[in-house]
Amino acid sequence: MAKRPEDLTMTTVRANGITLHYDSFGAIDAEAMVLIAGLGTQMIRWPVPFCEALAARGYRVIRFDNRDAGLSTHLSHCPAPDFAALAAALARGQRPDVPYTLHDMAADTIGLLDALAIPRAHLVGRSMGGMIAQLVTAGHAPRVLSLTAMMSSTGNPALPSAAPEVMALLTRPAPDPVADEAGFLAHHLGFARAIAGPGFPFDEDAQRARIRAETARAWHPAGFGRQLAATGATGDIRPRLAGISAPTLVVHGTDDRLFPPACGADIAANVAGAELLLIDGMGHDLPPGLYRQVSDAIAALAARAGGEASSGACRRDPVG
Repeated sequence: MAKRPEDLTMTTVRANGITLHYDSFGAIDAEAMVLIAGLGTQMIRWPVPFCEALAARGYRVIRFDNRDAGLSTHLSHCPAPDFAALAAALARGQRPDVPYTLHDMAADTIGLLDALAIPRAHLVGRSMGGMIAQLVTAGHAPRVLSLTAMMSSTGNPALPSAAPEVMALLTRPAPDPVADEAGFLAHHLGFARAIAGPGFPFDEDAQRARIRAETARAWHPAGFGRQLAATGATGDIRPRLAGISAPTLVVHGTDDRLFPPACGADIAANVAGAELLLIDGMGHDLPPGLYRQVSDAIAALAARAGGEASSGACRRDPVG
């Protein structure tokens, strides 16, 4: 069915000194739900059917490109991160020299809300986006109705690491898609297969189409390195989580090889009252077979949070 103009809008805003590209599903006057993308991924990694499922539950669903991804501002003027120097600085307990951290990306999210005149929103973040969502909720409590962190972490250095072969695939440079399209596709398909959970079918044709669509939309591999450096430089965010009072849901797969399940459990352990939803067979991805279960869980949390806010149970005055 064709979308009405008010059901899907796509535009850019100026926020926190940069340009952010976003689109929106659902009624513009509905309660807002902002989806925050993960490391090196574009907003279209949030699939349209998943966004529509949330919008159908009565929310204005907004997805956007983080800085250094997709059609938002790329900080191409910044030098490529020196990961050896980053690791050495962290080992010495020093602040590393990076273009930005996840705190800046959290400020981007608040800037988006400001630009769209949204006083409060439900936040849903995946992977790195889940860490950003945690920081927004911890630092800007009056702006957040509920928090959902999917396949994410706290940055706790004691947590289990990613599977070595998965980390190698993540950090290995991909071939140039123009000079070697077959090699480029094989590289990204290999990574997608490595992080997919065994409980759901791996649709190679759909994955190949996604890779091609994302590459055609925007291909700026240097941005991935800067986002990776931002994540490393931000480090352990647990001390900030104690102040979170927004209703919180942690969604994690039992077969996540990038952020093992202990990472999700650590978020739930550090956010008072957080609910942990462990999904058997789910990896570090969101397959179509999970759209309904995950959107139901997010919508149920948002409905509870919206009811608490309107009743005044956890009400705070908006800021900004």
